[in-house]
Amino acid sequence: MSSKLSIALIQADLFWRKPKSNIKLFENIISNHQKKTDLFILPEMFTTGFTMNPNEVAETMDGETINSIMKLSKTVNSAICGSLIIKEASCYYNRFIFIEPNGNIQFYDKRHTFNLVGEGNSYCSGNNTGLVKYKGWKILLRVCYDLRFPVWSRNIHDYDLLIYVANWPSPRINAWDNLLVSRAIENMCYCVGVNRLGKDKNNNYYPGHSLAIDLFGKKICDLKDEPGIHSFILDKEFIQLKRNDLPFLDDKDNFILK
Repeated sequence: MSSKLSIALIQADLFWRKPKSNIKLFENIISNHQKKTDLFILPEMFTTGFTMNPNEVAETMDGETINSIMKLSKTVNSAICGSLIIKEASCYYNRFIFIEPNGNIQFYDKRHTFNLVGEGNSYCSGNNTGLVKYKGWKILLRVCYDLRFPVWSRNIHDYDLLIYVANWPSPRINAWDNLLVSRAIENMCYCVGVNRLGKDKNNNYYPGHSLAIDLFGKKICDLKDEPGIHSFILDKEFIQLKRNDLPFLDDKDNFILK
């Protein structure tokens, strides 16, 4: 099995609370992408934008979006991931789905709800680890506000890649830029963050700044405020070699996560 993983980040403006329009948008982008790709990464709440009215747009795990992404994943023979609003029992979740071409679905429910705008009043907090395995890689899934809580992203699972998807607004984008670099360095992993573009109906502006960073904090790609798709290749052997040379993770604190 190859140590390399080809990834494509998709940075786009979103149609406000219009799942069908957003699905069509990403279907077109992914279907027209010519480069061989193992994983496409979409932003947080890629079908709706960041809304506090989940009851109006929530779906289920056998709903239209999941089925559409499963079909698309099989067609292009690539995994596709990003978060959307899912209802289960009496809870709405900001769920980061990871769909493989064979139909396997792994997911992570956002743990840290953004209570500055009342996300915790509308959504349940998740409690699963968010660790997925794909093509020999260990990947940790996280969503937006989780980025501010380093203990929750601590590399206790020996993962290779940390992914954050977000609707991170312009006034705090400097924090986004710097915290992504910090998460990569402290966890000695690749770190990828995918943020949306554009303005939503609440007049929040999102400037993009989707990034991919290596374990030394070096930027592999930086989309700034440009719409579209960008591809690159990560090599797991590189981080394994550097971890052997510099075994900093051996000295990490063993926090108990509850």
